[in-house]
Amino acid sequence: MYAYIKGIISEVNSNHIVVDNQGIGYLVYVANPYVYHLDDEVTVYLYSHIREDAYTLYGFKSLEEKELFLKLINVKGVGPKIALPMLATGSVSGIADAIDRENILYLTKFPKIGEKLARQIILDLKGKLVKSIDVKTYNYDELISVLENLGYKMADIKKVIAQVNQNEDIETQVKEALRLLLK
Repeated sequence: MYAYIKGIISEVNSNHIVVDNQGIGYLVYVANPYVYHLDDEVTVYLYSHIREDAYTLYGFKSLEEKELFLKLINVKGVGPKIALPMLATGSVSGIADAIDRENILYLTKFPKIGEKLARQIILDLKGKLVKSIDVKTYNYDELISVLENLGYKMADIKKVIAQVNQNEDIETQVKEALRLLLK
């Protein structure tokens, strides 16, 4: 088993990347390969999936993404080919929130997930996912206060807070957060 790989991106394809580590190219399937750029040095967290006919590496930009993937593939009926597209089209916090709120409509928007599988995911994982975004770790106190005063719930704020650039002034942060909240 591999935990992670550090190397240089030598290839970016529609569903995988190739990470060059000391002259060896590792083909790694990732949720969104286009966030990686050729010749960038990266650390990719890995999951090794071994079957009798294949040895496949799945990669993730963060440990939280990998942990959610591992929990999803332990659900009956969910394998790597279903869990990876979920991470490609949804955020870790969004998926965790949908599971905790039993939001079947959100989960069925992912490819190959019907109502029955969505209910199974909720049954198996509700209450077992740790929220990956702890707003206290970010310096967004003023932004959170403004959004709460505008009537937004903390659960909705947590979904978008990490996507807002904390280096911007408060006015720009509020505009960006509102844009994300209104999606």
